[in-house]
Amino acid sequence: MNAPIRDRLSPAELRTLFLFEALDDKQLAWLSERGRVEVRQGATPVYSQGEPATCFFVLLSGTVAVVRRLHGDDIEFGRTDQVGVYSGATQAYLGDRVDQVYPNTLKAITDVELFVLPAEEFAHAIRTWFPMALHLLEGLFFGTRASNTIIGERERLEALGSLTAGLTHELNNPAAAAVRATDTLRDRVTKMRHKLALIADGRVDGTRLHHLVEMQDEAVKRAYNAPKLSAIEAADAEDEVTDWLENHDIDRSWDIAPVLVAGGIDPAWLSAATDRLGDENRQAAVGWLMYTIDTELLMGEIEDAVSRISGLVEAARQYSQLDRAAQQPVDVHELLDATLVMLQAKIPSGVRVVKEYDHDLPTVPAYGAELNQVWTNLIDNALGAMNGSGTLTIATWRDGDHLFVEVRDTGPGIPADIRPRIFEPFFTTKPVGEGTGLGLDISYRIVVNKHHGDIRVDSQPGDTRFRVCLPITPPADAEEPPPAAADTFRTSPTSPTSRTEPASG
Repeated sequence: MNAPIRDRLSPAELRTLFLFEALDDKQLAWLSERGRVEVRQGATPVYSQGEPATCFFVLLSGTVAVVRRLHGDDIEFGRTDQVGVYSGATQAYLGDRVDQVYPNTLKAITDVELFVLPAEEFAHAIRTWFPMALHLLEGLFFGTRASNTIIGERERLEALGSLTAGLTHELNNPAAAAVRATDTLRDRVTKMRHKLALIADGRVDGTRLHHLVEMQDEAVKRAYNAPKLSAIEAADAEDEVTDWLENHDIDRSWDIAPVLVAGGIDPAWLSAATDRLGDENRQAAVGWLMYTIDTELLMGEIEDAVSRISGLVEAARQYSQLDRAAQQPVDVHELLDATLVMLQAKIPSGVRVVKEYDHDLPTVPAYGAELNQVWTNLIDNALGAMNGSGTLTIATWRDGDHLFVEVRDTGPGIPADIRPRIFEPFFTTKPVGEGTGLGLDISYRIVVNKHHGDIRVDSQPGDTRFRVCLPITPPADAEEPPPAAADTFRTSPTSPTSRTEPASG
């Protein structure tokens, strides 16, 4: 509602506002002619978030508040009654090179009086009166944006390099195990062919040969279902089998016994399986049996190694989300598990990982690869904070129409004096060269700007929690908000402006 009290501010009145106090008489007259005075009633918006930015506003009297809508809730970022504070189309001088929309809602708390200057007039004044300042501002704006992009890409590349090194290490272990098992298997198969040659010579009659094959089949089944033994249990079992082999004059009993025990073979089964073959065939039968079991165990090792490789590849696919469209319904647990696999090499042995998942959570519409970057940043920071020992907890739950993911660590906590700054770009507590200060800034932009969610932190010694909130159903008017650097009203030329970040959980 517009209710003009007076049409114009005189040049003398304009000079009383700190923003215009250094202008000359001609410039003040120009502003007086082109600006207007408006009054807005309390509890009504001066302008609303997302609308075209058509005006530049200066507060003359009353109280205003800056409000921003986040995942369906209106969050107040600040209020003031200081005469001269300004807001609105503050980037009009950049023209169509940036989206000219209001990044927030300016709400009149009480009846307010405002000096209103059309955006195009404000832009003309900046360009005409302050050409040097304009070049500096443009350079700062676009230079900072370009720097953020370049350093952000560098941050991603460094993270990718670290993850690639970890993944390569994880892949190398099962791959090397498969190669070793294959080489040993080749030797065992060669020796089994030798045993077959002895059988082919007719040294074993048909009946006994039939029993030998049955014994082999039964040994394969026992090897497949062999129970896992502790070191002490395995040693005791090997002693018993060794005694049986020596009592039956079997050569190399110390070498054969561990293989038979690993395949679930005990003295009672050996006696039942070999008695019908006769003493003259017992040595060959036990050797055949050992090669059979060893071969099965080696094939099991190869299968396990290949399964581990396949699992790592699947985790990498889930992490990168290469096979998905830009935005798809995703299972956050799959994303979290894939991220933990990718970071496995970076998790110290002294850190215990605890998962507190709500397995009844629905899928959420999201950019999976980018959410994985958020999980990577939060988990990596948590690991760094714990310095090699502690508990990393990943928790998920649902509250109404929102899904929550929380990353907790038992590190020393974030000091209260720096907590409000942790989401600022380039702010880092790591030593020079070890951090760019963009991990949490990138995470904030992904969660808030791209997914219309929220990210907050609650920290005390021994318990730091980063909590990510995601809407289960995207808002109907979901659009990527403009950069948050313009989220607050401006107060005075000496007042620093920065993004208002949530500082507690």
